[in-house]
Amino acid sequence: MNRLLLVLLCTCFGLSAFAQEAGLVTGSVVDRSQGLSLPGATLKLSPGNHYTVSNQFGKFEFLGVPVGNYTVTITYLGYEPLTQEVTVTAGQAAEVNFRLADRQIAGREVVIMGDRLRGQARALNQQKNNQNITNIVSADQIGRFPDANIGDAMKRIPGITMQNDQGEARNIIIRGLAPELNSVTMNGDRIPSAEGDNRRVQMDLIPSDMIQTIEVNKTLTPDMDADAIGGSVNLVTRAAPNGPRVSATLSGGFNPIRSKPLYTGSLVLGNRFFNNKLGAVLSASYNNNDYGSDNVEAAWVKDDFGNVYTEEMEIRKYDVQRIRRSVSAALDYKINARNTIYLNSLYTWRYDRENRFAYAIKDIEPEYDDNDQVTGYTGSLARQNKGGISSNRGKGRRLEDQRVQNYSIRGEHLLSPKVDLDWAASFSTASERRPHERYIEFVAEDVPVSLSLADLRHPFASSTSNLPENFEFDGVTENTDYTRENETGLKVNLRFPLSVVPGQKGRFRVGARMRIKDKKRENNFFEYDPLTPIGNLSTIPTVDWNGNNFQPGSKYVPGVFASKDYLGGLDLGNPALFEASADPSEYLGVNFHAKETITAGYIRWDQDLSSKLSMIAGVRLENTHINYTGNIVEEESELAGQREIENSYLNVLPGLTFKYMVNSDLVLRVAVTTALARPNYYDLTPYVSSIAEDEALSAGNAELKAAYSWNFDGMVEQYFKSVGLLSGGVFYKSIRDFIYVYRDQEYTTQQFAADYPGLANPVPDGANWTYIQSRNGDNVRVYGFEVALQRQLDFLPGFLKGFGVYLNYTYTKSEADGIYNSDGEKRSGATLPGTAPHMFNASLSYETPRLVLRLSGNYTAAYLDELGGDDFGDRFYDKQFFLDANASFRVLPKWRIFGEANNLTNQPLRYYQGISSRTAQLEYYRPRYNFGLKFDL
Repeated sequence: MNRLLLVLLCTCFGLSAFAQEAGLVTGSVVDRSQGLSLPGATLKLSPGNHYTVSNQFGKFEFLGVPVGNYTVTITYLGYEPLTQEVTVTAGQAAEVNFRLADRQIAGREVVIMGDRLRGQARALNQQKNNQNITNIVSADQIGRFPDANIGDAMKRIPGITMQNDQGEARNIIIRGLAPELNSVTMNGDRIPSAEGDNRRVQMDLIPSDMIQTIEVNKTLTPDMDADAIGGSVNLVTRAAPNGPRVSATLSGGFNPIRSKPLYTGSLVLGNRFFNNKLGAVLSASYNNNDYGSDNVEAAWVKDDFGNVYTEEMEIRKYDVQRIRRSVSAALDYKINARNTIYLNSLYTWRYDRENRFAYAIKDIEPEYDDNDQVTGYTGSLARQNKGGISSNRGKGRRLEDQRVQNYSIRGEHLLSPKVDLDWAASFSTASERRPHERYIEFVAEDVPVSLSLADLRHPFASSTSNLPENFEFDGVTENTDYTRENETGLKVNLRFPLSVVPGQKGRFRVGARMRIKDKKRENNFFEYDPLTPIGNLSTIPTVDWNGNNFQPGSKYVPGVFASKDYLGGLDLGNPALFEASADPSEYLGVNFHAKETITAGYIRWDQDLSSKLSMIAGVRLENTHINYTGNIVEEESELAGQREIENSYLNVLPGLTFKYMVNSDLVLRVAVTTALARPNYYDLTPYVSSIAEDEALSAGNAELKAAYSWNFDGMVEQYFKSVGLLSGGVFYKSIRDFIYVYRDQEYTTQQFAADYPGLANPVPDGANWTYIQSRNGDNVRVYGFEVALQRQLDFLPGFLKGFGVYLNYTYTKSEADGIYNSDGEKRSGATLPGTAPHMFNASLSYETPRLVLRLSGNYTAAYLDELGGDDFGDRFYDKQFFLDANASFRVLPKWRIFGEANNLTNQPLRYYQGISSRTAQLEYYRPRYNFGLKFDL
């Protein structure tokens, strides 16, 4: 890495020494009426074949321009073209700035674009001028959808679906590939994961009003981090404006599921100072959502006679409060025309408070007659309350405190008329802490159970023993879970002209990147025995939740539970009242410490082969060094020691991309690229855990390889001058060494001795245990196509020209080879988990200078979510259709009132097992309504 940096610096000084015969042209592009930066503008310098594109801050530069007089021409969808004259002198930077006006139609009228169309114009111009295949969504487009977090906004982008948690979009799936196969960055810096055992970035942590632009890169270029087989999402926060900016939003709403309110507020302040050299913007956001969910769950089994029944069923009532708070700041300082420094920071944290009241009928077993016919069922009943201590923070609920922080400094420098250099240093951290999480449970064992399975979509279990006095105290526990991941990033990039085609533009880039990751999980778990016996459920303070308005159906009655105040008020730390004992089986096996260092270097060559055809060719090298420490656990609770594993591997990742401009508005793209996906942290951790009672052994696998993918993509895009897009594309991915869960049900003493030499052997001689470990499979093929349309219908007469449409559809199919079932046999016809075959978005809008209306639908077909031991045990995420509506009206020039309605279809989260009629989970949230006021200067 140090040698590469030295080569870069030497190259910089060498090139700057002979590049003084040419000059530079720099400047910026802004909207004349609002002063907003316009990224993605096309600028051409004539005479000659000089052109460039403005960056996300609206800035541009022409390198190595010969001395002379030139005309700069700028084009931008939705705006009038503009030209200016400029004189270039040797070794100097000539600055020229543009302020664009709304376009005219055939000289007859000026199209007055509203905020949504301006945002769409900025997004489409960036998408059009990017070299790789991307989807860009601006803040103004995001703001026109009724989405509180950035995950809900992203599900409207072609090829993207989201997995939900408590009614909010959390995990991103791009083109059918699981969250672990995608990357998420903020201003180009990686966002760490707050989850304990994987690399998923929780998208519901980030409020949508903190983001200026969403960039979804569906193909990679060599200068981008390679761990993004599905795609890379870059969240761009607000940049400093070109003048005074004040924006504020205040709203309140209602959650019918629990008849509780929600509150939202946001503020943006920005301006430029010191003769426009210093720009600053401060953003803040607050969201308080008090709601809940109604849930039923079932686990299905099949006995030796082919009878299918539920071995466990739960009725769950959730009370949830989520409070998001986020603050971000951005500074940029223009030292001179050649040098600019940027500072960015974001701090977002969320309190997730939850009470869960769960009534479970479990360990259900059939009773048979002499002819092996089922005559009835027996089982056990349990009533469990999950909560937390009664404190100002927890308020008697389980508190999940999640925080994400990102701090970065970047520099852009024109070292000479032909050489520019940019660099960045960043630090990001994500954490999740669950302090004093409590559970109290009362049980009634070995009771008769009735099953009603005529309607498999709504299975029902009941018992005549379901009375409070029959539930005896079974235990109370408290745990504190903590996960933290840090990432430090460093990068440097160098760019200079290099063309092998006479008269055509060429650029050569070289760069280096380092990412240092450190992740740990530190959990504990304690059981508390009361020194004064706690009686049955009828002897303590309780709450009774009836089945009225319970969304899965009134026949599901949660019933009687220990109250949250009773659980939260227990003085568990008082040794005169409770005897505490640690339960290592709950945490020893899951705690780990992981370190990764990723060093990368790349070369990228951009070459115009003609005035219409351009190419990107390059290769990226990424070396990964890991150092993982895990626990060796015997008999569930005995720490036998620790294992530390080190490993290094190098990935070579070539790529080739072509872009063909049929005309100024029709673009063809073809790409052959490579990417990788590193295994989950916990899968790599070298832990070994044995449970003799279950004859089970599980272990991490530090030898797991990163999945490696060859990607083939094609895209056609037709842009409309009236700010619109019609596009269609195909994709194919061949992924080797994909990771799956291996199960061996005949694992022996001899196999353990061979796999783990030197460790105490937990497997008795002659025994066959079940061994579970994540391993690399053979190959997965993922392919499909996508189409999209964005169009303002301004070609229609009269008031009809105010209508606009937003449509996209994605089809995805996968075929997996090398997945084995619980008997060790290779499965045929398996698909890759997370591959949704059909995804569809539709939005109809109507906009005038004062009124904006929008109705939005989002559909995702059912898909495999988790592989079981066989087809019967496979778990599927059911189809979903969400319908949302929102409206805003400008009451004064700078003031708007708005209203939003989410989930008008009352779409539940539903999983099914094996076949679509067999419900495994059914969870409802009901619609949500929000109304407010927005000020924007």
